[in-house]
Amino acid sequence: MAFENIKTIGVVGAGTMGQGIAQICAQAGYQTILFDINAPVLEKARQTTESNLQKAVERGKLSETGKQEAIARLLFTGSMNDVHADIIIEAVVERLEVKHSIFQELAMINSSETILASNTSSIPITRIAAKIQNPARVVGMHFFNPAHIMKLVEVISGVATAPEVAETVYKLAEKLGKVAVHAADAPGFIVNRVARHFYVEGLKILEEKVADLETIDKLVQSSGFKMGPFQLMDLIGVDTNFSVTSSMFEAFHYDPKFRPNRIQQQKVEAGHHGRKTGKGFYDYTA
Repeated sequence: MAFENIKTIGVVGAGTMGQGIAQICAQAGYQTILFDINAPVLEKARQTTESNLQKAVERGKLSETGKQEAIARLLFTGSMNDVHADIIIEAVVERLEVKHSIFQELAMINSSETILASNTSSIPITRIAAKIQNPARVVGMHFFNPAHIMKLVEVISGVATAPEVAETVYKLAEKLGKVAVHAADAPGFIVNRVARHFYVEGLKILEEKVADLETIDKLVQSSGFKMGPFQLMDLIGVDTNFSVTSSMFEAFHYDPKFRPNRIQQQKVEAGHHGRKTGKGFYDYTA
């Protein structure tokens, strides 16, 4: 699939990442299909998109006409059969079997030329592509949260990924207003491998009672970061962050420096997943 031939983009998963990805695709002029099996999640994505676009209008970054045109390009659907596109980006839970199932279904109802891109932040693209028909069209397209604001996109080539597919996705990321970088299919790719210890060490400092989480966050912010590790985990999703850490721990053959923390595991087990649930390391219910 040549970059010039991309007219329609599908996004599977209407959570925080999927919603943001779909929004920027529609704003960039593409017909965009956002699918989720969960109707309330899909409706929340619709509301969030309209709210984000309205805020852009109020800040003078988008015209009212541009807002209405972007909304008109978006199709929100609960039927996988509606997801016919030139490129499809999955943004679902970090579980290999789920991604396999989704891509296998999409491969059956789409052209053999349709690019299948994963927003995974830790699962090797080679593993995802292994069970997919025509694995040369499977590629990583890793956005960062919030997707409609953060500039970086990692384009990850698995062993089977065709160079022209990676190049097409690279050009698409640039068209979406992002800064694209090519990355090899190594655990955590570039950013998550570097950033993992931002979270792991923050949790270790908390576990060892060196400082409380508010102090750790304030210290990191005073060093120039926009958010501390606990604030950022709450924004990303404590469950998502824990899943990525667990995946990388396994991928690095259980190297102790990537070991998930019990404090974070307890938060996940308690359902305290961050901003999206109202509670994480901080309480957002007040």
